[in-house]
Amino acid sequence: MSSKATILKKASFNPKIKKYVLWYGVLICTISIFLIPVIPIWLLFGTAYLNRYFERLECELTTRSLRFKKGYIFQTERTIPLDKIQDLTFKEGPLLKHFGLSILKIETAGNTGQGTSDLSLIGIIDAADFRSLVFDQRDKVTDNASSSESESTIEVLKEIRNSLNRIEQHLQK
Repeated sequence: MSSKATILKKASFNPKIKKYVLWYGVLICTISIFLIPVIPIWLLFGTAYLNRYFERLECELTTRSLRFKKGYIFQTERTIPLDKIQDLTFKEGPLLKHFGLSILKIETAGNTGQGTSDLSLIGIIDAADFRSLVFDQRDKVTDNASSSESESTIEVLKEIRNSLNRIEQHLQK
């Protein structure tokens, strides 16, 4: 009954993510004035770190889940079952728009914090198409699950009915 999930789509990430994160770090250092001396160090080491980080970014849509992997020093891998996904939201700010990027936020059932997302994917190429694929596959998964649940519920109800009929027959004797 359980078959191996096949990969439907591997998301590609825009290389401009590296520049965005680099300049975002500079912006944060500038805003918090006491971190301005850190900017040259960030520019020097941040570039090398971001290149390796970008090489390890992965996102796959399978027949059952959405899998995301990131990290160079600290690696993170998340697998979100498609039937738990409630919403996928786009986020764009001025800096993101300047680099031609967007953030795709994934919210799931049972999300603990209000207004927070379970996963944020930045810089997916053709993010709108990827979002549509995720929604389409989620609908397929949830439709199949609900129809099989309905069939199993009907079978259980029939067994209960038959058991009640047998009990009634024993009581009448």
